[in-house]
Amino acid sequence: MAAAPAALPLADCDAGFQSILVADRDAPVEARGIWLDRRTLRWPGPAPAGTAVDRPAGAGASTPRYALYYADGGGIRAVGGREVEGADGAIPLHILADDRSLPDGVRRRFAHLAPGPTLTLDLDDVRLRGLLRQSLVLVQHDQAGRVLRATGLQLPGALDDLYAAAADEPGLGAHPTATATSFALWAPTATAASVCVYADDSRQAWKREPLRLDPATGVWAATVPADLRGRYYDYLVDVHVRGTGLVRNRVTDPYAVSLGTDSWRGFIADLDDPALKPAGWDAAPRPAPLRAQTDMSIYELHVRDFSIADATVEPAHRGKYLAFADGGSAGMAHLRALAKAGLTDLHLLPVYDFGSVPEAGCVTPQVPQAAADSPSQQATVMAHAAQDCFNWGYDPFHFNAPEGSYATDPADGAARVREFRAMVMALHALGLRVGMDVVYNHTFAAGQDERSVLDRIVPGYYHRLDADGRIERSTCCENTATEHRMMARLMVDSAELWVRHYRIDSFRFDLMGHQPRAAMEALQRRVDAAAGRHVQLIGEGWNFGEVADGARFVQASQLSLGGSGIGTFSDRARDALRGGGPGDSGADKVARQGYLNGLVYAPNELADPALGRAELLRSADLVRVGLAGTLRDYVLTTADGSARALHEIDYNGQPAGYAHAPGEVVNYVENHDNETLFDLNAFRLPRDTAAHDRARVQALGMAFTAFSQGVAYFHAGIDTLRSKSMDRNSFDSGDWFNRLEWTYGDNHFGTGLPPASGNEPSWPWIAPRLADASIRPSPTDIAFARDALRDLLRIRASSSLFRLDEAAEVSRRLTFPNTGPAQNPLVIAGHLEGRGLAGAGFEEILYLINVSPQAQVLDLPTERGKRYTLHPVHLSAGAADTRPREKARFDPARGRFTVPPRTAVVYVLE
Repeated sequence: MAAAPAALPLADCDAGFQSILVADRDAPVEARGIWLDRRTLRWPGPAPAGTAVDRPAGAGASTPRYALYYADGGGIRAVGGREVEGADGAIPLHILADDRSLPDGVRRRFAHLAPGPTLTLDLDDVRLRGLLRQSLVLVQHDQAGRVLRATGLQLPGALDDLYAAAADEPGLGAHPTATATSFALWAPTATAASVCVYADDSRQAWKREPLRLDPATGVWAATVPADLRGRYYDYLVDVHVRGTGLVRNRVTDPYAVSLGTDSWRGFIADLDDPALKPAGWDAAPRPAPLRAQTDMSIYELHVRDFSIADATVEPAHRGKYLAFADGGSAGMAHLRALAKAGLTDLHLLPVYDFGSVPEAGCVTPQVPQAAADSPSQQATVMAHAAQDCFNWGYDPFHFNAPEGSYATDPADGAARVREFRAMVMALHALGLRVGMDVVYNHTFAAGQDERSVLDRIVPGYYHRLDADGRIERSTCCENTATEHRMMARLMVDSAELWVRHYRIDSFRFDLMGHQPRAAMEALQRRVDAAAGRHVQLIGEGWNFGEVADGARFVQASQLSLGGSGIGTFSDRARDALRGGGPGDSGADKVARQGYLNGLVYAPNELADPALGRAELLRSADLVRVGLAGTLRDYVLTTADGSARALHEIDYNGQPAGYAHAPGEVVNYVENHDNETLFDLNAFRLPRDTAAHDRARVQALGMAFTAFSQGVAYFHAGIDTLRSKSMDRNSFDSGDWFNRLEWTYGDNHFGTGLPPASGNEPSWPWIAPRLADASIRPSPTDIAFARDALRDLLRIRASSSLFRLDEAAEVSRRLTFPNTGPAQNPLVIAGHLEGRGLAGAGFEEILYLINVSPQAQVLDLPTERGKRYTLHPVHLSAGAADTRPREKARFDPARGRFTVPPRTAVVYVLE
């Protein structure tokens, strides 16, 4: 261990977030040199013609030389045509003769790099560790020592190799016991580190303790002989930052388990401490484990949306975790009814600490009452957006700590923990499992920003860099690099913490395709072990950005997760049902109708008259793809009469079917992203569609989700015709455009033009619709949709046939009797064979979904002579939709079914 200073001044703890100890403004701006491992580097670009290889650089008269220059205090000047100045020394480099001699893992990891000379250096590990804590410049110069080119370096390859042992080093973070408190921080490139301790959530330090470096792991650690639980802390880290110099960063702990106001201090806590548990926590029951991932039916909900407008919640709890503990509220009654009907999971939008809401002094603007199509409401909301109390929270600040704006006192680190647990306990008491939406693919800030954490501890390590050393931002924000050992470890450790200490039952991963499959599988093993049961993982498996098509690793994406058991959201049936794509704007929002909202059979005023039966048939096939679990090998008779495996059907240049098992797909028609289904249908349904018919279309969307093989995913409020006044991206649109209404008297359609950002090009089409009172639903319409989802959940829960967990069982038991070129494309018919299946409940099930505004007659010869009856839910006195009971008809002699307009009907054979 390195010797620590005898005493350190407290004043540094109370200084600003950064002090520049030694400026280094001459360092290269770019970092195009890449460490591959501890012994090799890649020069940016091809070697000059005639370069000799496999010998010390400079050994030939025409050979450029390569060297790694270092300076403890920075100040290296590498100017073209001149000799290097300001360096403490240089390490000569050799050119590797053949990259095939590199370890396989190194070659795979860096296969995305442009060709260029691979350079080697001969240093022992002790000297290399010291080198990586200095300012470094990679230089190519001529025989006379004049600079030809120079660049900074990207360090992750060397750090992952040299400090591989850190991935298994226990105890990162702060850990108090009755007699001592330990601190551990991974900062292998730091030159010094210390921990500042505060008596409370103030800016006056109480103690500063030096940390000592373990050279084998890069972990700085110290133990204070005192129980410091309940106090607050942060770190001072001295580290070289490219383009800035040697800095002293005052920074929070990425492993902090709770925080003070606005996340400026970590909170020292033992999460097993009884003081951090709400009454009854230890003995509180949990919902039983699910039989299979396909048993999941999920309601996606934002903590603040849930209660901010609920007058039945205590005012101090509105928008907070504790609103879920107000068991008598209208919102909890709504969740209770869903759970009773068969809902299994409540998934919460981000509840880890995020940076986009000020926890102290956030505001709730007074939005003016104005015309339904007025811009005044959005102008007021957006004028306060940076200071208001609302955001979706896809802006991670600290992954392991509860968000403070949802606590009754964000200054109290203990309150965050207790109240979060109280929320989980209350939901478990309803029988609902609790899922978290997690965002490990990017951070709220990076670099030397005041609100950056990871990059101010180990600069250039935790984020994915481009060829020039800039942070990639394809996810909209600063992309993390979970292919790096310690970023992957942080993600896995974080997920384990939420499972172990908060009893989280499942996770939804934002932009999961930006993470390696291997990291996700390691996470699965860890959370399962921590929970003592299987923890369901689902996520967005979109394939795009710098990692697309496996450019850097095998992704956790739709086409790369087969066999993993991890579920991905499917856009196949979603887009077919909704129409168009999520990026539509302007006239396309209206024109690009989908299977649900009138494609060909009920064209609106901007529909393309050239579209005909062929387009409707193609769309119906994609809907069946979703109903069949998007399974790659399921065979469907398609519109042209051919029998094809779903992976042979085209979906925008990709295979329509990709899942290896039904649990690997998540089915949905609405979630927090893009317009709600009601709002999208306001664009796409014909303008004269009656309000009740709009509610029926909404119910059909929910039916397709409920009847599809795989995980059923519903956005909170889909069952109350939720509107965001046609906002396509309400992540920062305040309470006004995001509130939920549990009185069922209003869905908030027509409460002003949505925010200009992202919506203004569509305002000419939005405004007349918001002003059209005929679109706005009545309380009766809302109640219909509310009860329709409950009935659909009951139907889904009534039979394991809707929740098959093996691809072979789906292929054996699910058929679509109305397919091929002669089909009636307005009715989707699905037949499920239940004989011999545990939990089937019925020998056969036949569901029929008619999207047409007119009744449809369907002849199915395979169903002749069967004694079908309506599903018991349809026959119950409280059934939401009376059309199946009153108007659906079945003639067994002819196998003829009459399906009422815009109705989903389920028949059973017992």
